[in-house]
Amino acid sequence: MKVIDRLLEDDLLGVHFALNVVIATALTWVVLRAVSDANPIWAIASMIASSDPVWIQAKRTVRGRTLNAGIGCLVGLAFLVIGGPKEWMMPVALGLTVLISTYVVRVPVMWRQAPITAAIVIASGVTHQSRVWGIEHGLHKVAEVIFGCLMGIAVSWLMSKVWPVAPPRPAAGAPQRAPDR
Repeated sequence: MKVIDRLLEDDLLGVHFALNVVIATALTWVVLRAVSDANPIWAIASMIASSDPVWIQAKRTVRGRTLNAGIGCLVGLAFLVIGGPKEWMMPVALGLTVLISTYVVRVPVMWRQAPITAAIVIASGVTHQSRVWGIEHGLHKVAEVIFGCLMGIAVSWLMSKVWPVAPPRPAAGAPQRAPDR
């Protein structure tokens, strides 16, 4: 009986999230395999990170993830174009990406995405010692990440219409969050 109580205690939130992930994974896999021979793992990982059974949280996550992925992509591309595919540039580029993300753009949701994306772009060039390969491969990976975000948010939105979930209640004594703008 404890298992049933545990499932019902949060309005089946875990089941809802699992269903989002199952549907979005299948869609992501099928679409990417139909349009390219790319391994869909980057898009699927991004889709999972962007999915949420609570629609408002999914919106926040996708906004932060796409903005920070864009920052990381731009910084990674700039370092590849200006400096070329050199290993020593990776830590400098990642540090700069973190500073831009945290102090200039200031969208704290998914701050980690900016340096991760910059690393993907730069590592593509460093691995093959080619600016062109790095730019092409890096942009391809970033496109897969953005596609995964879009699939995650689309399925989260659809599921919020089909099976709405109330926003989680704050724990007793937890500080209240300011509303999103």
